[in-house]
Amino acid sequence: MSVRENLLMGAYLRRDRAGIHRDLDWIYELFPILKERQRQRAGSLSGGEQQMCAIGRGVMARPKILILDVLSLGLAPIILDVLVDTLQKVHQEGTTIFLVEQDAATAFDLATTGYVPENGQMVLSGATPELKANPHVKRAYRGL
Repeated sequence: MSVRENLLMGAYLRRDRAGIHRDLDWIYELFPILKERQRQRAGSLSGGEQQMCAIGRGVMARPKILILDVLSLGLAPIILDVLVDTLQKVHQEGTTIFLVEQDAATAFDLATTGYVPENGQMVLSGATPELKANPHVKRAYRGL
């Protein structure tokens, strides 16, 4: 399937054609590379571009909550920065982002609230600034 077809699959339950086209334009604004490659097979995109396509497809559904699992996995830092900036914009538009992330710096860039698991148990939770300042978090996740 093409990039455009993949994005439109995210809206398959929607019936508001005008809204779908508006959202598709917004996704292309968020990820201009996807607009350039809209007719290209999505499977032939780079890993970062595939991640953009997957996020765009999810956003096209207009979810109340967008769940992401290890956003940073295998991505170049510059692509990760683009995704973080974009997800902040998606959040500002009213979508809650639930992120499971191994890269603490990325998680702290995106999150307002965090949960810290250890050996299958939640050992800490709270506002991101509090977690960033926590000595346990600094040692375990930030290498400080």
